[in-house]
Amino acid sequence: MAKLSPSIRGAVRQFAYWVANRTVGLPVLDGIDYSAIFEEPSALEGAFAVFCNVLEADGHGVVTNFRAAERRAAEYIRAYCDPGFTPNPPLADWEVELHPVSPEAWNAESVAPADGGA
Repeated sequence: MAKLSPSIRGAVRQFAYWVANRTVGLPVLDGIDYSAIFEEPSALEGAFAVFCNVLEADGHGVVTNFRAAERRAAEYIRAYCDPGFTPNPPLADWEVELHPVSPEAWNAESVAPADGGA
């Protein structure tokens, strides 16, 4: 079983913290009230999808483009909250794609190993 690398886990955790703390995507979101994404779950889902779809890692699982992924997610959030804003370049279909959880994982009742699976 493959696990996400510590670098990828850290990137997702940091992004989530900044979103919740309302400090993500500066300067793209500087002065922008993006509280609407907390009221409309699909908007928050979309921001995380963009971040994860853009995020890249090298062969050792080390994230190589955290700031680029954060910026694209911030552009998605800004476009959602500010109809006059257009990301440059426009968001591609692959960036906003929502990937499903596999049926096998969705239905699995696995328990994390006692050692945390490190």
